[in-house]
Amino acid sequence: MRTFIAIPIPESCLEILEQMQRHLKASTTEVRWTKISSIHLTLKFLGEVDPAIIPDMGKALADVSKQSRKFNLRLTGLGSFPNEKSPRIVWCGILGDTDVLARLQAEVETVCADFGFAAENRPFRPHLTLGRIKGRKNLKLLMGCIEKGTDLECGFRADCLNIYKSVLKPDGAVYTVLETITLP
Repeated sequence: MRTFIAIPIPESCLEILEQMQRHLKASTTEVRWTKISSIHLTLKFLGEVDPAIIPDMGKALADVSKQSRKFNLRLTGLGSFPNEKSPRIVWCGILGDTDVLARLQAEVETVCADFGFAAENRPFRPHLTLGRIKGRKNLKLLMGCIEKGTDLECGFRADCLNIYKSVLKPDGAVYTVLETITLP
């Protein structure tokens, strides 16, 4: 089954993200917008996984998570990947205790490597994907909306991480929590 590890985003912040999306949708650029209820902070995408390893992986993540702690993050700013000239992803930035977040993500990478998953070859850049750009129509308008950003911010306490199952459907992916690992 298709699987990833992520920090869930609280409802109060999802409401702010919905406002950000509305701001960006005004550009009428061809974007496949992420369902608000599906937005999360990905720590590691695993791809296809044998379901039998999930309990052991959850236990291993719980063991390394004991070395971490709950921490504060906040949503702030908008941007695009890979760059402004050829954007493919529209994102919301993450600030706060990013040093703690980076350590946790590195611990997740180590656990996943122990289960045979290749390490990510790109540096970890915490963000929330708001949409995937599908066309160039009105792209300048979208980039203007991103550049102007928005005054909306939302802070939250990261207190757990989840192992999710992802099922791809024609109208978007459906995510199911398989394991929750609570941070001390």
